[in-house]
Order: sequence, then structure tokens, then C-alpha cells
Amino acid sequence: MTNEININGEIYVPKSEQVKQPKGDYVVVRTESAGVHAGNLVSRKGKGVVLADTRRLWYWEGAASLSQIAGTGISKPSRCKFPAAIAEITLTEAIEIIPCTDKARKIIEGVKPWIA
Repeated sequence: MTNEININGEIYVPKSEQVKQPKGDYVVVRTESAGVHAGNLVSRKGKGVVLADTRRLWYWEGAASLSQIAGTGISKPSRCKFPAAIAEITLTEAIEIIPCTDKARKIIEGVKPWIA
């Protein structure tokens, strides 16, 4: 848990608790209430994260955890339910940001878009 300070609606986090995350990295983000997303990190401020070229990872098989998805990918991509990518999303309650390997990114991006 961070020692966040709210000043006039702006959230500030002590430097010692800030996560260094280079912009543009492909990441998996777990949120408090908006699910799991994968995309290119555009910006991060406190718990707010902006992703570009992003997909919601709604349902998956073939990975035990988000860390595994980000590291080695998904072994059963044909059984996953990932909607088509969108240009950008702002997530306001990010609680986990995991950098993806190139292998994992290719697998996530290769999952056929799910249409309900």
C-alpha cells in the first residue's frame, strides 16, 4: 500500500514508492474493478494508467496467473476471450502493472478477437 497524498484532486506518491515504468512498453495491467488489460503503456500517474492499442483480457485458459501471461504467454489462445483492440483506454485504479515479453505480446495480439 502506498502513502498517497491527495492535494486539490491530484494524487501524489513518494518517489521511493513510485514504480519506474518506461513509456511504450507492452504491459498487462490488473485493475481494482475494470478487469485486466494488455497494451502499450502511454502514461502512469498514481493509480491512473493510459494504454494504447489495448485489449481487455476477459477470459483465458492456458496460464495460471497474470505473471505467467506476461512472461510466457498463453498455451491455449484459441480458448481465450479477448475482444478486439481499441486505440486507447484510461484505467483509473491500476493495482498491478507487469511488463510483457515479446513472446507473450505476440501470443496476446494473435488471439482472434472474441465476439459475443
